[in-house]
Amino acid sequence: MHQVTLRFLCVSILALAIHGGCSNTSTTPNLTSAKVPSAGPVAPADSTAAPASAGPVMVGKFTPTILDTGEASHITVQHVLIAFQGTGTGATRTKAEAYVLAKEVFEKAQAGEDFGQLVVAHTDDSPPGIYNMANFGQKEDMSPLTADADKVFPRGGMVGAFGNTGFPLAVGEIGMAEFDEKNSPYGWHIVKRLK
Repeated sequence: MHQVTLRFLCVSILALAIHGGCSNTSTTPNLTSAKVPSAGPVAPADSTAAPASAGPVMVGKFTPTILDTGEASHITVQHVLIAFQGTGTGATRTKAEAYVLAKEVFEKAQAGEDFGQLVVAHTDDSPPGIYNMANFGQKEDMSPLTADADKVFPRGGMVGAFGNTGFPLAVGEIGMAEFDEKNSPYGWHIVKRLK
């Protein structure tokens, strides 16, 4: 008797979750008859794509705005760092090998390969390599009370090439910061703007 009641209760709860309530009238839309305008070719799914939401896009606790410079006040980027021996990263490849690999990864990213998978396979930083950044003169959030994933780093506190590559990008675009002893001392950064 108790098993039947428990099973009925579980099925009822599942039905409520699926149909969204207790009424006898289903509020679930008929997806087979819904007309969706064609937007042209659909890009392959990417594990770094920002989830769809009903509210404004947030970077940490900030809503990005467009500055007079044309750049966003706040962005979220993901990157692949391709480093080489002597850059303080633990990478063992030569500078020439790093250059070739950086070009290959950049080409794969531009061709639409899953950026998150490229990060996992190639970065000399810690995956997932996602950072929130505040542009020059904008609010940041480095509070020890803020979860690491929600911290917003100041642009000036990051490697120069990282922000110089990330901020001009549109959401979804990919750029590459070349190795430079002053502005990109760890190697090549392949950067994708997520938000």
